[in-house]
Amino acid sequence: MASAVLVADDSRVMRRIIIRALNDIGLDQIVEANDGDEALAEFGKQEFMLVLTDWNMPNKNGLEVIQGIRATGSKVPIIMVTTESEKARVFSAIEAGVTDYLIKPFDAETLRGKVEKHVAMPAS
Repeated sequence: MASAVLVADDSRVMRRIIIRALNDIGLDQIVEANDGDEALAEFGKQEFMLVLTDWNMPNKNGLEVIQGIRATGSKVPIIMVTTESEKARVFSAIEAGVTDYLIKPFDAETLRGKVEKHVAMPAS
C-alpha cells in the first residue's frame, strides 16, 4: 500500500508548513514538488496515498496537476491547498477530480482534519 504524500507548492515556506503539519500527525514519507511539471513527474515515479497541491504554480497549475493525475486513472485523494476561493474556481477543481479543498491561510488542525478524512493514518 502506498504510504508517501506528494506536496506540490511553489512556495518553499508553504511546503515546510504543510510538511511539518503532516509530520506532526505521523506522515513522514513526503515528496516535494515546486511546480506542476515536477509534481506530475514525481507522481509518475511511485504510488502516493495523498496529494496536496497549490493552484497557482509555474509551468502547470494545480488544476492541470489534478487533470494529469486523474488522466492516469488514479483515484488517489487530492487536496487543493490554495488562496483561490471563488466559487467558479472551486467548481472547476471539483470537475477536474479534486477530493477536497483547503483555503490558505489555514491552521494545522484544519489540515489534519482534511488529511485524516481521506487517508488511513499510521498506528502510533
